[in-house]
Amino acid sequence: MNQETLQKLKENLNKDKEQTEKELESFSTKSKDRKDDWNTKFPRYSDGGSHDDLDIAAEEVEDYFDILPLEYVLEVRLKNINSALEKINKNKYGFCEKCRKEIPIERLMVSPESRYCIDCKKTTQNK
Repeated sequence: MNQETLQKLKENLNKDKEQTEKELESFSTKSKDRKDDWNTKFPRYSDGGSHDDLDIAAEEVEDYFDILPLEYVLEVRLKNINSALEKINKNKYGFCEKCRKEIPIERLMVSPESRYCIDCKKTTQNK
């Protein structure tokens, strides 16, 4: 992989990282203890005193549980982005973690955080 392509992929990864962190910050806070861990904020729609408190509380719980899967997906994406950036810094980027073959540039251009080549990705998903 040439330096120009690698630089473009690194820029794309940094943009994706920034966007993913921005999305996470909209409904969660970054953990102080773990690098790629975020904690979903519990939504608060009322400060109490209303006769509709039970309905509001139920809505808060429902919204909280709806957000949890999104947090997980974004955390995994952020972890993969950070891993790809570390690999770039160690000159180990662009190789499949399973078969160790070079991941095609076309795949990296679409998904620069890819950890596997297409063939290994298919076999990894089927397990």
